[in-house]
Amino acid sequence: MEVALAFGLLVFLFAILGSGLWIGLSLLGVGMIAMEFVSSRPVGDAMVLTIWGSTSSWTLTALPLFLWMGEILFRTRLSEDMFKGLAPWLNHLPGRLLHVNVIGSTIFAAVSGSSAATCATIGKISLPELQRRGYPESMAIGTLAGAATLGLLIPPSIIMIVYGVAANVSIAKLFLAGVMPGLLLGILFMLYIAVWALFNKDKVPAADASMTLAEKLYASRHLIPVVGLIGLVLGAIYSGVATATEAAALGVTGSLILAAIEGALSWKSFTEGLAAACRVYCMIGLILAGAAFLTLAMGFVGLPRHLAEYIGTLDLSPLALMLALAVFFILLGCFLDGISLVVLTIGVLLPTVEAAGFDLIWFGVFVVLTVEMAQITPPVGLNLFVLQGLTKHEVTYIARAAAPLFAVMMTCVIATYHFQDIVLWLPNRM
Repeated sequence: MEVALAFGLLVFLFAILGSGLWIGLSLLGVGMIAMEFVSSRPVGDAMVLTIWGSTSSWTLTALPLFLWMGEILFRTRLSEDMFKGLAPWLNHLPGRLLHVNVIGSTIFAAVSGSSAATCATIGKISLPELQRRGYPESMAIGTLAGAATLGLLIPPSIIMIVYGVAANVSIAKLFLAGVMPGLLLGILFMLYIAVWALFNKDKVPAADASMTLAEKLYASRHLIPVVGLIGLVLGAIYSGVATATEAAALGVTGSLILAAIEGALSWKSFTEGLAAACRVYCMIGLILAGAAFLTLAMGFVGLPRHLAEYIGTLDLSPLALMLALAVFFILLGCFLDGISLVVLTIGVLLPTVEAAGFDLIWFGVFVVLTVEMAQITPPVGLNLFVLQGLTKHEVTYIARAAAPLFAVMMTCVIATYHFQDIVLWLPNRM
């Protein structure tokens, strides 16, 4: 009976999600129906307590602050200056300025925390510039689609904050855990570009005029603001001077100062950035609240217990379990955005993951990596939609261009499984 009810609720959930109803409201609705069937506890009382508990966490206050920081920087010339500072150093690498997509995304990811914001910001600058210089459009689009996913992995990461709250693990340790895998993935992206360029020399434009070391260093002055802000935010966290929330407040202050220095801070840009951050956070908060209530309801139904028992009967090895979960997250990511995916599944999967002996910090990075892969898979790959808006190409064209980057990301997932110290070395020394 419990299994049939759980299956029926999941089918109903995907049906109403497919109808276009807001995700948060869909989760709340299915949770209400489940509670009515399996519990004599008043639904309203359970809902109020669960929603308050899931949205009143002090740790969660870092989320709207990082969102606001990203919105402030989105309205400055930061990304344009970053291109000017990076370009002189890349002329003689195989692939040349295509590497700007990767390095620029890596740097901007460290101040935005969002894959979509990274994709939109870097794309607005790099895509027109690369097209003007004659680089293949499909390669420029594909590398940006993949590299922008670093916004989810390199701290401060919004989805890591959500996972940390859901799994009750240290946000600071999660941020530390994301550094080395993020850098590794960036290096793998650059290796892919270099290999492609060596086999397609005729498609790569000639290098710009050579610059002296002094000229390169002078051009690099444009990188000082973003590097300084990254140092402020991450240094405050890693040194123990500030919590993730306090560091987010420092980041907002620093981004406001940068915007003011650049002349990009006006009352209009201030209010627009604040309103945009509030809209995104309200959406995420509603999803978190709905997912928390649905997790409670599914606990009454017995879904986590049944799922854990079922996986236990499969007698999977840790590697097989990891591969099964990777496929599960990638498939689910075809229909849900990353934050919805995390909050909807983590509460159900954690007992199984802990029983298998996986470290929850490592598992958080694994989840983020697989969610990154879902960002470039149709039909609901968020980066694909962002790039469609920037380029006016069909989603299928962008997905084909990004497909090789999907394989690179899978390589990174396998590497972090076999060499878990890539993830755990930094947090274990905190």
